[in-house]
Amino acid sequence: MDLTHIAVLAAAAFAAGVINAIAGGGSLVSFPALVWAGLPSVIANATNTVAVWPGTVSALWAYRREVGAQKKTASVLAVPALAGGLAGSVILLATSQRVFDAIVPWLILFACAMLALQTRVAAWVAARGGAPTGRVPVGMWVAQLLIAVYGGYFGAGQGILTLAALGVFMPFNLQAANALKVLTALLVNGIAALWFLMSGAVRVPEAALMAVASLAGGWVGASVARRLPPVVMRAAVITYGVGVALWMLRRA
Repeated sequence: MDLTHIAVLAAAAFAAGVINAIAGGGSLVSFPALVWAGLPSVIANATNTVAVWPGTVSALWAYRREVGAQKKTASVLAVPALAGGLAGSVILLATSQRVFDAIVPWLILFACAMLALQTRVAAWVAARGGAPTGRVPVGMWVAQLLIAVYGGYFGAGQGILTLAALGVFMPFNLQAANALKVLTALLVNGIAALWFLMSGAVRVPEAALMAVASLAGGWVGASVARRLPPVVMRAAVITYGVGVALWMLRRA
């Protein structure tokens, strides 16, 4: 990496950490930066998964009490989260570079759509919310498995899909749903990151640099979140993501 690449990747990862702390969708910034730096899109996606995973650890720490209060539900959903995350990561590395290059702009647009719906889904979940029961319906188990496959394959937008699934099958209060969302994301991305590392699909120097920068961004974002309306950040990320998708479509 030259100094320009170091600066751009660090800035993108820092921004992703800030964005994830405020509104979510940070991968829509960090992933394209890796592609810009010259990494093939499959390798960029694997590297990005490793780079942003530490941020989910700090997010889970913030929700440790809510997760602790739902140990039974969390333990049940951990199974499809890990299985689906591993399956998605295996499918990614089995996908040819040409095919993934054709798919990824549409995945980015899908993630932008999920981000745009985030507020409505969260409000819907909050309106339906009740006390956690601890019983996980089969439909939620299957939904979590499918979401985890998507998360292991690409990842951006999986959180809002999880919230939507919980709203349908297990209408918890929003804090409980957010805690489960963070936990499952940590498991999905964690198993995918481990598989990518074991498979040699990760550019470790870039991943290490971006992991540190994203952690710093998350810390700053936690402070900024108290003053900046999430809708502003969300609109900026969606606009950027759509622009990146159009750029990648033209490049293909």
